[in-house]
Amino acid sequence: MSENREIADLRKEINKTVSVLSNIDAFYKDFLEKTLPLLGKNQTSAIVQAEIFTDFYTCLESLFLKISAFFENELKKNGWHKDLLHKMTLEIRETRIPVISDKTYSILLEFLKFRHFKRYYHEFDYDWDKLEYLQKKYIQVNELFKNDVERFSNFLAEL
Repeated sequence: MSENREIADLRKEINKTVSVLSNIDAFYKDFLEKTLPLLGKNQTSAIVQAEIFTDFYTCLESLFLKISAFFENELKKNGWHKDLLHKMTLEIRETRIPVISDKTYSILLEFLKFRHFKRYYHEFDYDWDKLEYLQKKYIQVNELFKNDVERFSNFLAEL
């Protein structure tokens, strides 16, 4: 497979991820507008919100893995999730520009920590203050990531 074909395939993966993120965002907005007012801040609505945040971050991480494999393919064995996220902020000289900005990184780190917490927290009593904080961060990072990924996709198109 030629390098141009591989780059085109990576751009298709980016577009697919953006589409999935758009679906997650549409579901989340619908949940906030229609379902949350009906349910109120209860256990069920907290579980839904936590799952949306987890799916959002996991979708991004899957793309980051594909980008990392394309350009680097080297992650720490322990703590690779955080290592991967950090590497997305790096410019690799004469190879690639950063995938995400430092600001996007710092917000996504909150989602990584939350996903890790959710994975090992086996109760359903979520802290609504934390969920509301993540909701604010979600709104911020969604726009930041769209700009970051568009810039990165344009970089790939120039290769």
